[in-house]
Amino acid sequence: MTLSEEELAGLRQRLQCNFAQIDEVFPHLLVGARSHLSAAGLEAWLEGASLICMIGRGVEPVLVYLEEMPEVAGQLGETVLERVAQAVWKLSRSPNGRAIPPFLQVMAEVARRLRTCERLAQYMELIFDMMERTTGSIHGFHATQPSPGLPHLLRNMPFLLSQLSLDGLRNWVDYGIRHYSHHPQRQEAYFSLELADSRAMLHKERQGCLLQDHERALGQYLQAFWQQDAWLVPYSETLDAQTHPKPYFDEAGMRVPDVYTDLDGVAGLDRYRALLAHMAAHRRWSGRVVADNYSPLQRMAIEVLEDSRVEWLAMQQWPGLRQLWRHLHPRPAEDACDELRYACVRHRLAMLSWALLNPEDHGYRHEEIRRTVAAFQQAMQADNSTQAMVRLALTFVARTRVQADQQASVWFEDTEVSYRDDNRHLWLFIEEGDEEEAFDKKKREVSPEEAERLPPRLYPEWDHQSQAYLPDWASVYEILHPPGDASRIDRLLERHAALAKRMKRVLDLLKPQDHVRVRFQEEGSELDLDIALRSLIDYRCKVQPDPRINFRMEHNHRDIAVTLLLDLSESLNETVPGGEQTLLELNQEATALLAWAIEQLGDRLAIAGFHSNTRHEIRYLHIKGFGEAWDDTVKARLAAMEAGWSTRMGAALRHAGSLLAKRREEKRLLLVVTDGEPSDVDVQDEDHLLQDARKAVQELSQQNIHVHCISLDPNADEYMQTLFGRQYLVIDRVERLPEKLPQLFLSLTR
Repeated sequence: MTLSEEELAGLRQRLQCNFAQIDEVFPHLLVGARSHLSAAGLEAWLEGASLICMIGRGVEPVLVYLEEMPEVAGQLGETVLERVAQAVWKLSRSPNGRAIPPFLQVMAEVARRLRTCERLAQYMELIFDMMERTTGSIHGFHATQPSPGLPHLLRNMPFLLSQLSLDGLRNWVDYGIRHYSHHPQRQEAYFSLELADSRAMLHKERQGCLLQDHERALGQYLQAFWQQDAWLVPYSETLDAQTHPKPYFDEAGMRVPDVYTDLDGVAGLDRYRALLAHMAAHRRWSGRVVADNYSPLQRMAIEVLEDSRVEWLAMQQWPGLRQLWRHLHPRPAEDACDELRYACVRHRLAMLSWALLNPEDHGYRHEEIRRTVAAFQQAMQADNSTQAMVRLALTFVARTRVQADQQASVWFEDTEVSYRDDNRHLWLFIEEGDEEEAFDKKKREVSPEEAERLPPRLYPEWDHQSQAYLPDWASVYEILHPPGDASRIDRLLERHAALAKRMKRVLDLLKPQDHVRVRFQEEGSELDLDIALRSLIDYRCKVQPDPRINFRMEHNHRDIAVTLLLDLSESLNETVPGGEQTLLELNQEATALLAWAIEQLGDRLAIAGFHSNTRHEIRYLHIKGFGEAWDDTVKARLAAMEAGWSTRMGAALRHAGSLLAKRREEKRLLLVVTDGEPSDVDVQDEDHLLQDARKAVQELSQQNIHVHCISLDPNADEYMQTLFGRQYLVIDRVERLPEKLPQLFLSLTR
C-alpha cells in the first residue's frame, strides 16, 4: 500500500534525527522496512534509529542501521531491533565508537549465518566480552584506550562465521586476547588474520575436512591409484578471496585448498579425491600448447575439451570416477543465460563440459553441443591427443560465436567446476604476459640448500603463562648435513687412542654373545650332564633327585636405539677455558668416540644437530641415520659441523622424538648435549623456552623415550633439574667430554 505524503511526513517526524542525508533516502528505506516489518516493528525500527542518532557519531551509523536492520528483523524477529540499538548505545559509551559502523555493517550477514535471535545474543555477548578484556588493558592504560583488535574482528566476522562455529569463534577470539592483549600492533594483526598463529588457530578451529588431517591418506591415494608422488601444498580459498585462487600443479607440487566442506552430498575427503584424480590425469596424459597462437575464448574452449579428454581416459581405467565427478559438476540449464543481457560464453562451455561427461543423457538440444559431443567420441576412439582437442575446440568456438559474446556482463552461474585446476600446466607462452602470473606474486631466489631441504614440520609450543599450546608455532626444517674431510675425525680418534683402548675392554664385556645357555630346566633342548650325574647320584643314595637336568639355548642381544642430539648454537664457537680447542671440536671428539663405541656394540645410533633462527626456522641437521654404518660418509658430515644461531630446544626434542618413536627397539634413548639453556632471538620471556623444553621432555617420557642430557655449562644445575629432573649430567671440566659421553651411554645401557 502506498503511503500518502502526510503519513510519510508523520513517520519521518518519529525518526528524531535531523540529518539532511536521511531526508533524501528515507522514502526508499521505508519501502524496504515495510516489506519486512509489522506496524510495531516499524515503530521499534524508528526508535532504534533515533537512539543511534543521539550517540553523536554522525549520520553513517544511522543510515547503516536503517538500511540493514529490517532484513535482520525479518530473519530473527523484531525484538532484535531494540537489542541491536542498545548494543550500539553501549559501544558508544565506551572508547570503541569507531567499531560501531563495522558492527552494524556486518549485522545482516551475521544474522543470516546465525539464524536465531538466541545465537545472535551469544554473538553480541562474545563481542562485548572481547571489548571489555582488551579495552584499557594495553600497557596499563586507563579505559580511554580503545580495543585495537575489535574493528578488525568485526570486519572479518562474515568470513569467520563462514569457517567457524560460535564455539570455535569464541576459542579463536579467546586465544588472541590471551596472547596479544598487551601488544596493540600484534593484536590488530591477529584479528586481521595477518599473523601465522592467527591462521593456524583458525585452521585448528575450522569446520570441514582439513587437508592436514588427511594429507597422508591422500598421498597414498595418489600413489596407489596413479603411481604418482607430489607435495600437497595448501592455500586458503577464503583468506585469499580477492585473488580467487584455483588448484594447480607444477614441479613443486599440487596446490589444493586447505579445507573442503561437504558439497551437494559429497564429503570433503571425496572432493579432495576428485580434485587429485583430475590433476593426476592431467599429469599423465596432457601435452603442452603454445598459448600465443590463440585468443582467450579459444583457450577457454581448449581447456574444457582437454579437461574432458583426460577425464574420459581416467574413467576408462577407473569407472567409479564418473559418478563422483557427476555429483560435483554443475548442470547448467540450457535456457538459463539471456544472450540479450549477458555474454553466454562460459555458459555454453559449461553445458559442453556437462554433455561430454554425460554423453548419453545430457538432454541438451543445442545443435553444436550435440555435434561436438559426437565428434569428441569419435576422436577418443581414433586420435585421442591434446592436439585433437585443440582442433575440436577451435571448430566449436567458430561455429558458436555470436555478437553478444562481446558484452561486459558475463554469465557465471553454474559455470564453475570446483574439482578442476586452472590448467596453467597446459600452456606454453613464447612471449611473457599477464596470463602466466604465478600463484604467489612475490618471488625470490632460492638457495641450493633451501631447494634440497624438505618442507617444514610444524610443532606446537607450550605457553606456560596460559597453560596452553601455541598450535603449529615452530617450523622445523630437516637438512642432510653437507660433508667435509673425513680424515679429520680419524685424527681426532687417534688423539684418544689410550681412552679407546680402555673402553674396548669394557665393550668386550658388554658385547652380547649370540647364544646363552640357560641351565636347570625341567624341559630343554639338551641334557645338562653335570646336573644329570648329580641327580643320578642322589637317586642311587635314595635322595630325592633334582628333576631340572636339561638346559636350553637363548638368543642374547641388546635391543637399543639411540639418538644423539647436539646443540649447535653460536656459543659452541667459544674456546675452552685454559685450552686451545673450541667447544665444537670437543663435541666432535666426543661424538666420534661414542659412535665408535656404539658401532662396537652393534646398537642402532642416529646423530643430529640443531640450531634456530626464531620460531620460523629451526634447522635439524642429519649427520647419521639409524641405518647408516660408522664410515667415512658419516665422518665427513661430522667433520663439517658448524655452530651458529640459537637454541630452541623444545621443537628439536619433539622432532627427534617423533623419529625415535618409530623405532621398534625395546629401549629408546635420546641423549642431548648442550652448553646452555634454551633461548632464541624472538623470545623475551626467559622462562618460555625453558618451560616448553620441559614440556617436550614430559611428552617424550609418555612415549617411553628416555631422555638424558649432558650439559657443558658449569652453572647448569640451576635450570637442568627443571628441564630433565634427575636425568642430566653437568661436566665441570668440559675437556673431559670425550671421556664422559661414552661412559654415560654405557652406564645408561648396561
